[in-house]
Amino acid sequence: METGKTQLEIDDALVQHLLSAQFPQWAALPIRLVSPGGWDNRTFRLGEHMLLRMPSAADYASQVEKEQQWLPRLAPLLPLPIPVPLAIGKPAAGYPWKWSIYRWLDGDTARSAQIADPHDFATGLAQFLIALQMIDTKGGPPPGPHSFYRGGALTIYDAETRAAIAALKSKIDAAVATEVWEAALKTIWRDPPVWVHGDISPGNLLVKAGKLNAVIDFGQLTVGDPACDLAIAWTFFTGESREAFRTMLPFDPGTWARARAWTLWKCLIIAAGLIDSNDTEAAQPLRIINEVLTDHRVKT
Repeated sequence: METGKTQLEIDDALVQHLLSAQFPQWAALPIRLVSPGGWDNRTFRLGEHMLLRMPSAADYASQVEKEQQWLPRLAPLLPLPIPVPLAIGKPAAGYPWKWSIYRWLDGDTARSAQIADPHDFATGLAQFLIALQMIDTKGGPPPGPHSFYRGGALTIYDAETRAAIAALKSKIDAAVATEVWEAALKTIWRDPPVWVHGDISPGNLLVKAGKLNAVIDFGQLTVGDPACDLAIAWTFFTGESREAFRTMLPFDPGTWARARAWTLWKCLIIAAGLIDSNDTEAAQPLRIINEVLTDHRVKT
């Protein structure tokens, strides 16, 4: 989720109108809003075997053609299912952007699903990322606004991060948070760019029968530095599963330093935005921030 974006209202009636006009062969199928839904896109289940993804704001619109172009090429080379586009819709009926129809992938998100073996889950995700990073990146999209600069340099978020640290100075160890951030800024990715999912989070990992079944939402797909894809080590994994994930991905200390910084940045801006209005919701990002700071103390 990126904050501060103006979103368009997207409802069943709009979806039905677009389908009837552009894909009449599917217009009679039932339409159901997927809940909980994402922020970047509104997702609707279409019948039993398809779904629609519709960008919710202009900042996400460029992701549609990127996914249409690259996901069919990546899918055969990955060890887990990813979304496969079936069709691309055109702007119409007051809806200003292109949109996609995909095959439906079974599973509940890791945010709510019961995971049978966290260690196995962590290593399975690590294997997926390894496979993704091994795919030829020729012609792949470099980091930019379409990926919210995932895969790129952390410096784009420097001022925002320092402002959030200052806003939370009564809630966190601001000195150590600044140390984590500045340590990461001193490092760079020196290897050739690799494929980066850009939003490896519990809401984008599907679980079926207790196991990792699919990886979804490639809107922030890019080629560059994979550090941002490692943030799940702190946002989801703990203890043995975190160490298993880290062991499977033996990046240099600088890459892990940037991974901590990406995690810190996201949790800082979320917590800073909630701290005055909802202390309960701020508790989770604050907990992750403290775990990142503790990990920094241990690993450095």
